[in-house]
Amino acid sequence: MDVTRILLLENPHSCADDIFARYGVEVVRIAGSLAEDELIEALDGVDMLGIRSKTNVTRRVIEASPRLAAIGAFCIGTNQIDLEAASDHGIAVFNAPYSNTRSVVELAIGELISLVRQIPAKNAALHQGVWEKTAAGSHEVRGKTLGIIGYGSIGSQLSIVAEALGMKVIFHDIAERLALGNAVPVPLDELLESADVVSLHIDGRPENTGYFDSEKFAKLKDGAIVLNLARGHVMNLDALREAVVSGRVAGAAVDVFPSEPLANGDPFSSTLAGLSNVILTPHIGGSTLEAQESIGQFVAMKLMNYWRKGSTDMSVNIPNIAASPTAESLHRVVWFHWNTPGALADVNRLFAEQHVNVTFQSLATGGEYGYMVTDTATDIPDSIIDELAHAKAHIRLRLLTRE
Repeated sequence: MDVTRILLLENPHSCADDIFARYGVEVVRIAGSLAEDELIEALDGVDMLGIRSKTNVTRRVIEASPRLAAIGAFCIGTNQIDLEAASDHGIAVFNAPYSNTRSVVELAIGELISLVRQIPAKNAALHQGVWEKTAAGSHEVRGKTLGIIGYGSIGSQLSIVAEALGMKVIFHDIAERLALGNAVPVPLDELLESADVVSLHIDGRPENTGYFDSEKFAKLKDGAIVLNLARGHVMNLDALREAVVSGRVAGAAVDVFPSEPLANGDPFSSTLAGLSNVILTPHIGGSTLEAQESIGQFVAMKLMNYWRKGSTDMSVNIPNIAASPTAESLHRVVWFHWNTPGALADVNRLFAEQHVNVTFQSLATGGEYGYMVTDTATDIPDSIIDELAHAKAHIRLRLLTRE
């Protein structure tokens, strides 16, 4: 029997290794990320892949890795993975949408307080031997207006913490969101024109490339502060530099960049380097020990529940089914297929013709795709597996045996 193997890139927390070892999965670790050709080579003989934000899993990588069954993103975002290609090949993708939200929020709060108090410039001056004890340009955050663009799990939690500091919170989102506390949803232009601090928390979908551009910077309230802890490509950094140098933006903090080094120690450059009122951090928004441990546990268990039970609960690309085997179940067929009429009837016909008793069955569909779980109390004839694997709707099939 082949050994189940997972490739972990970019150093997810070691607690993930402990979970995989508990279930007999062999872990192969590579410290940094890999380029496309290197990744294809490394995935030979690998069943699952674990990455963070720097590794790009392209359609070419997926098509060249027929054994790959699941991908775990040990982070929030999944824009570095071609989700359509993964779905087309029956590969389940999991992420950690909530595990590091608090870490990102705390960094945002720390940076906005530092910028409102002009800490970066004062720190730089003192390191150069210049004593500048003055209140000029230094403010409290209490009473200031925070504008949050993107009111998802991070934006909404930032809203709560900022309000506890005495800030007024306004937000804008393309989806209808429930306002927490005293936060108020507003049109984007109103947010830009009235916020003292603007914090960006939109996702990394391709259409958000260059979202915060020169036009939006021009609409900002004079002396505003801007934070980007979302995705590197959503903000035009040349436009930000121009706004900072001109004085329209009083300060900025950037944690994510359009192009980032693949490994620690690699050289880095930015058009924002050298600006004393700009805080640059190396994509560490979610990089606290607490968050990384939580992410490691969460994603590792999602991968194991999928591998062992076929559970797709919280998968970002496959219809969600979270069923555990019933007491009578001995075998489980998990079938990922194109969402075509009659797929369920065809499966049940096959089982009925072979007199196989079904103890549990669940089907979930979404868009082009369907995912079906069927449990039996008896062995499943090879003819059923073969016919499903050659069905017109077939994408991927796995046969699981109760442990």
